[in-house]
Amino acid sequence: MPRKSTRLTFAVLATGAGVFSMLQSLVAPALPTVQHAMHTSQSTATWVMTAYLLSASVFTPILGRVGDLTGKKRSLVAVLVAVLAGCLLAALAPNIGVLIIARVVQGIGGALFPLSFGIIRDEFGPAEVSGSISNLSAVIAAGGGVGIVAAGPIVSALDYRWLFWIPVAVVAVTVLIAARYVPESPKRAQGGVSWLGAGLLSAWLVALLLPLSQAGQWGWGSARVLGLFGTAAVLFTVWLLTEARSATPLIDLRVMRLPAVWTTNAAALLFGAGMYAIWSFLPGFVQTPGTAGYGFGATVTESGLLLLPMLIAMFLSGIVGGRLEPRVGAKAQLATGAALGALACGVLTLWHDERWQIGVVAGLFGLGIGLAFASMANLIVGSVPPEQTGAATGMNANIRTIGGSIGAALTSVLVTGRLQPSGLPYASGYTHAWALLTLFCLTAAGAALLVPVRRASRVTGPVTDRSAAAPVRVR
Repeated sequence: MPRKSTRLTFAVLATGAGVFSMLQSLVAPALPTVQHAMHTSQSTATWVMTAYLLSASVFTPILGRVGDLTGKKRSLVAVLVAVLAGCLLAALAPNIGVLIIARVVQGIGGALFPLSFGIIRDEFGPAEVSGSISNLSAVIAAGGGVGIVAAGPIVSALDYRWLFWIPVAVVAVTVLIAARYVPESPKRAQGGVSWLGAGLLSAWLVALLLPLSQAGQWGWGSARVLGLFGTAAVLFTVWLLTEARSATPLIDLRVMRLPAVWTTNAAALLFGAGMYAIWSFLPGFVQTPGTAGYGFGATVTESGLLLLPMLIAMFLSGIVGGRLEPRVGAKAQLATGAALGALACGVLTLWHDERWQIGVVAGLFGLGIGLAFASMANLIVGSVPPEQTGAATGMNANIRTIGGSIGAALTSVLVTGRLQPSGLPYASGYTHAWALLTLFCLTAAGAALLVPVRRASRVTGPVTDRSAAAPVRVR
C-alpha cells in the first residue's frame, strides 16, 4: 500500500468526519430510550445533546488553528483518538453523568472538519482539491442523515449502547490507518495559539449556545437566559477587541472580513437555522399520532425511513456538486442549495397531510443540503490563505452550528408555545415553524447572491502578506 495515496487519505478523512457527523444526530432519536435506561429526567437527558454541541463549538476553531500551527496530521490523529475514547466511555457509561462527560469528549471531534479540509488543500493536487472538498462535504452532510435513519433500527435490534460501540470499531481502525498512511503537511502557520483569544471564544460561545439550547426549560424571560445572553454579548465584544490587537490571533478578523468569507458565513448561519430545525422537528412531526389532527404515528424507525430520501439526495447532490463546481461555480451552488431548502420548507408549510409529501420535502431539502455544504467549504477554502484554512473552516462550521441552535430554539417556541389538552402541539405551531424556516432559507439564498463572482481557483500556495490576504478571483 503506498505511503502517500490521496485516495486512502480521503477515505480516512471521510470516515472520521462522517462518524462525527453521524454522532451529531444519532443520539437525538434515542434520547427517550437513554432517559428510561439511565433512570433520569428529560431535562437531564437533553444534556447528552447540549454537552456535545457546546464541546464541538469550543474545540472546532481552536483545534483547527492548532492544526495550522503544529501539523494537521498530528492533530487529526489526536482528535480521532479523543473521539474513540469518548465513544468507548459512552458505550460503557454506568450513569447519565458519565455519559454526558463522554459526549463532551466526543465533541472534540468537531475539529475533524477543518483539519480534513486543510489536509486536502495541502496534500491534494490542484485539480483534485475542489472535487475532494465537495465529496467530503457530501459525506459530512450524509453522516447527519445516516444518524437520523439508523438510530431506530440500531436501538430496536440491539441496544442504545450500540450507537457508540459501532463507532468505536470504525474509529479504532481509522486511527491506525491515519497514523500510518496520512502524510504530514510541511505547511505551518507562523506564531502560536492565542490562549486568551481561545478562552474568550470558548466563553462567549458557551454563554450564547447554552441559553439557546435550554431556554425551553429555563424560560426565555428567566434571569439565567437573559443573564447569559448579556454575558455572551460582553464577552463577544471583548474577544473582538482582543483578536484585533493580537499579533497572533486565534481567528484573523481581517480574513473573516473578506467579502467571500463573511457572505458565505452569513449564508451558513441562516441555512444552518433551517437545516438543524428540520432535522430536529420533522421526525417528531411524523411520529405524532393522527389523533392530534396531523402526523402519522410513525415509530422512530419508520420516521427515519420517511427521511431516507433526504439522506440519498444530500449525498448524491454533494457528489454531483463537486463535478459541477468548475462549470457553474460555488456561489451558484450555494444559492441553489439554499433556494431548494426554501422550496422544501414552503411545500411543507402548505402540504403535509400525506407520507409521500414528507418524502418529497425530505428529498428536496436533501438536494439543498448537499449543494450548500459542498459550496460553503469550497468558498471558504478558496478564499483564505493556506495557513488560515483550519481556523476559517472551523469558524464556518461553528457559525452554521450557531444558526442551527437559533433555528431550533425559535422552532421550539413556535411548536411548543401552545399545547393541546393532550399535551401535543397544535398543527398551527408546526405550520408557523415551517414558514419561518422558509424565510431563513430564502434569506440564506439572498446572502449567497452577495458572494463575489469568482473564476475557478485552486488556491494552494501560501499567502506571505497578510494585508494582501484577498484571494485570486475564484468561482
